[in-house]
Amino acid sequence: MTPDQYCEDKAAQSGSSFYYSFRFLPQAQRLAITALYAFCREVDDVVDECHDENVARTKLAWWRAEIDKLYAGAPEHPVTRALVGPVQTFELQREHFLEIIDGMQMDLEQARYNSFKDLQLYCYRVASVVGLMAARIFGYEDKDTQKYAHDLGIAFQLTNIIRDVGEDARRGRIYLPVEELQRFNVPAADLLNYRETPEFKALMLFQIERAEQYYDKAIAQLPRVDRKRQRTGLVMAAIYRATLDEIKRDGPEKVLNQRLSLTPIRKLWLAWRTWWFG
Repeated sequence: MTPDQYCEDKAAQSGSSFYYSFRFLPQAQRLAITALYAFCREVDDVVDECHDENVARTKLAWWRAEIDKLYAGAPEHPVTRALVGPVQTFELQREHFLEIIDGMQMDLEQARYNSFKDLQLYCYRVASVVGLMAARIFGYEDKDTQKYAHDLGIAFQLTNIIRDVGEDARRGRIYLPVEELQRFNVPAADLLNYRETPEFKALMLFQIERAEQYYDKAIAQLPRVDRKRQRTGLVMAAIYRATLDEIKRDGPEKVLNQRLSLTPIRKLWLAWRTWWFG
């Protein structure tokens, strides 16, 4: 199996919305973004699948060393071998890969965030940095496109947090800021025991509204000159916003006990429509 095929399989197995948005890209960009996504999956899986924190820390340290090997021209893992070309072609920064790993390590070091400001650092590392790297792969002329990529990454991560509240609670993690839990009178115990209360529903509607504001802000900041090049990000935004709409329509309190996901057919339809018609 070639490194590129390994990354393709890794992306396809995830069933992620991101995978569907890659399908319309030219080959060089598609291989690059697929390799970047596979890297994110690999380091995310370290945290999600390792039950021993010491083992997880050791694996993340290995990935940091592997990034050093990538930039020294001697990578060992199929994903980093697949990234050799994209790193050179699209001038991807070493620091950004390390920031992503730092974000994953935050999951080993804290399971609560006191304020939204605290949560923003986590969102930046695990999502905005990926957005900035993706924007380089897609290409842009106007530097303001970086602001769009940053805020779109925040919007994506907030959507993930909303969608995965129940799943994260089962892992003992609560990403919703403590200050906001207190403001809406939602004890952490309600999340950990999956109680769908009116207070929790109001809290989730607030979270959804903030995510929607980040989508609106991001799209508004995308310069017209770069809109066509950044269509892949717009495809992802369409799929993620549709997911957010479904959560709101179905009842946002239900995220505690179910994980909503769009069907593959709907994701493909949204991807096709957004790619060709915006």
